[in-house]
Amino acid sequence: MNTLFTHCTLFPGTDSSLINDAFLAVSGNLITHLGEMNDVPEFGNARIIDCRGKLLMPGLINGHNHCAMTLFRGLADDLALSDWLHHHIFPAEKKHVSKEMVYWCSRLAAAEMLLSGTTCVADGYFFSGEAAKALRDCGMRAVVGHGIVDFPAPSVSDPAKNIEAVASFLDEWQGADPLITPAVFAHAPYTCSPKTLIRAKELADRRGVRFFTHLAESQREAEMIIDLQAQTPLGHLEHLGILNNNAILIHTVWLHDQDLDLLATTGAHVVTCPQSNMKLASGVARVPDMLKRNITVGLGTDGCASNNSLDMFREMDMLAKLHKLSYLEATTLPAQTAFGTATSANAKLLGLPDIGTLKVGMKADLVVLDLQKPHLTPFYNPDLLVYAASGRDVESVMVNGRMVVEKRKVLSFDLQETMTKIEEIAGTLKA
Repeated sequence: MNTLFTHCTLFPGTDSSLINDAFLAVSGNLITHLGEMNDVPEFGNARIIDCRGKLLMPGLINGHNHCAMTLFRGLADDLALSDWLHHHIFPAEKKHVSKEMVYWCSRLAAAEMLLSGTTCVADGYFFSGEAAKALRDCGMRAVVGHGIVDFPAPSVSDPAKNIEAVASFLDEWQGADPLITPAVFAHAPYTCSPKTLIRAKELADRRGVRFFTHLAESQREAEMIIDLQAQTPLGHLEHLGILNNNAILIHTVWLHDQDLDLLATTGAHVVTCPQSNMKLASGVARVPDMLKRNITVGLGTDGCASNNSLDMFREMDMLAKLHKLSYLEATTLPAQTAFGTATSANAKLLGLPDIGTLKVGMKADLVVLDLQKPHLTPFYNPDLLVYAASGRDVESVMVNGRMVVEKRKVLSFDLQETMTKIEEIAGTLKA
């Protein structure tokens, strides 16, 4: 269906200026025209959406999430990372994670993300085929990583078959759906042996999909790594031949100068999750130092069990302010840089070059934001998207040319059905 958004304030993305009284045209799943209303072309047989008082912006991209962990939101708050993970989350997952749980809890995550302006997510968990189905059924774009650990997991009871299971997942989903891109997710160097990490990365490289792993999230991580091959967690991965432009490292909080220099030479990418790191007291990633070295840095929420929100507006705001405070410099990490981490930078590192900005020929993943709010009035510049806006200001969302949220109502699936199902599943957790 053709759609014409008219009379909007248009923000195409990072390094762009606002275009007032603008239009944007979508045909199929692509942006075909945009500009000032004075130049709007004839666009027959189109649905026209009048966006007076509204802003049109790129859909936000969540660079790291464990979608199904919506079930565990609030289950284990105010705990250190090691305690939270090993004494609460891993036991809960062992007992409660199932195909049904992953499917429905991923739908709940999709609802929260779509309603707050996120159109694409990088997910990593167990029963990843169910997560892929859920996100697809909700009309959300996703890069879905199949989890790998070296102990019995909910979806792979025999660790000896963990790589085989991921290969089967890739066989099923690679090229199967325009919204879903499969990937490999080796949980961390302390849950995966060197052999497992090498085999997982070789599989990702051979199949041309992204490789994800948590890295250097905690100060004591080097002590936990199985057969540490170097002095630091990053050096360990370099020794194993993991680091190249197909590798995405999550968190990377505890990196020394030599680690940053090494990371810059390898082309590997980083996704930072500031609120999760703050809540678990993991530390502050050196994002400004990474950016100075031209390392691609994206932004993610992490799972909402350690955040507890999936609102990327909130995450952008925290990213910018946290580093100003950490570096004691107000000009460190400007708002537009923060916005870029959640859009164009995430698109680049995920290997999705046709999303993240609003340009002719790009996929129509976009958000309509209501500017008629006290906290967004007056709207001088896009910095307010980082420092004042929130997911609650999102009015409508389009993914791949399809309206999935309109006037704050989810159109692509039955939200009430999903929430009712989650309450049933949560009842087994409380029992």
